[in-house]
Amino acid sequence: MQPTNNDVRRDATPGECSADFRHGLQSQRHIKPLHWYVACRLVVEGGFEPDEIVPRPPFRVVRKAGRPSLFHEPSLGGGGERTVYGGLKTKNVDVVVTKEGIGPVLAVSCKGAIGAFRNLTNRMEEAVGDCTNLHIAYPPLVCGYLFVMRANRAEEVGRSPAPVESGSNPPARPLVDNDVAIDTDGRPVEAVRRFHAALRELAGRRGIRNDASRYEAISLALASTQPERSGEISDDFPDPGSALRFERFFESLYRQYDERFVYAAPDLGKVTARREWNPASPAFDAAAMVDLRYEPRTASEQETGGISSAAGSGVDRAADGVVVVRQVQRQVRMRRRHLGQPALVVGALEVGELQPAGGRNHDDPLR
Repeated sequence: MQPTNNDVRRDATPGECSADFRHGLQSQRHIKPLHWYVACRLVVEGGFEPDEIVPRPPFRVVRKAGRPSLFHEPSLGGGGERTVYGGLKTKNVDVVVTKEGIGPVLAVSCKGAIGAFRNLTNRMEEAVGDCTNLHIAYPPLVCGYLFVMRANRAEEVGRSPAPVESGSNPPARPLVDNDVAIDTDGRPVEAVRRFHAALRELAGRRGIRNDASRYEAISLALASTQPERSGEISDDFPDPGSALRFERFFESLYRQYDERFVYAAPDLGKVTARREWNPASPAFDAAAMVDLRYEPRTASEQETGGISSAAGSGVDRAADGVVVVRQVQRQVRMRRRHLGQPALVVGALEVGELQPAGGRNHDDPLR
């Protein structure tokens, strides 16, 4: 089922796609806001083609004089998940990039929790199993794990939590101690800190022969429930030095993808290289960019091909064929945030999207 033009009216531009975490897509139960955000960002900032991504972002690519331009096309947007063949069972993955002739190259699992934080061990078992299952079948696959947690505060115990957005439905039951993420001293409770420590050990996979149970990138984010900051991602946790900070998540995905599928395999460059969009793309009009918390991946005025190549991109080749990747400029260009500007607003993460921590997947074992 595809959304209608009216369904995606909040996504009229890429900027509003980011803002959907405040405004929501109430009629689009089949397109979850977090999945939608990730998919659109992989196009605008990541340079992946919309046709390569599930759920399909609402963009159309037009090539003129060798330069790809992005157009917003609501009728092309679609929902759903992609079923990926795994080493142990098939797996429905939230956001997947697939390259023709290669298969899935990047996958992001989006998870969330509104409470029952003492049961987060169930999510750990699920995360390890999912990642291992996918890497067994596709060792080069770049896997990301994005976990958003509702930052319920100790003083809210006994109350029914207010919706993160006006008009959304709060859980029926009042909060209990097990639902608390932020203690009375303003720090995350022990269960959340332990979850962070455990996730940290699952991150950082670098090569295709590394531990299959590790993810290439993981982010743990706490979404505020305070009325004045509803849906904002906390800047206080994880700590600034943590590898699980949200602002490092997409950068890590892009870096691992480029090292694995572009620089190490230059013969596949025409297929795997990430696009650099025409900066004059209609989708990037000034009004649309107001709420965008990241920079689009655009080509400079001197570049006309629209494709990042290994040539001149900071890649050295030793005599034995080993690829050494230097720091590449403009790989991820993040706009400097103004003081007080939130890194991400997720107000439209509806209660129905975030789950109690004891939830399980519904995947099919291989027979």
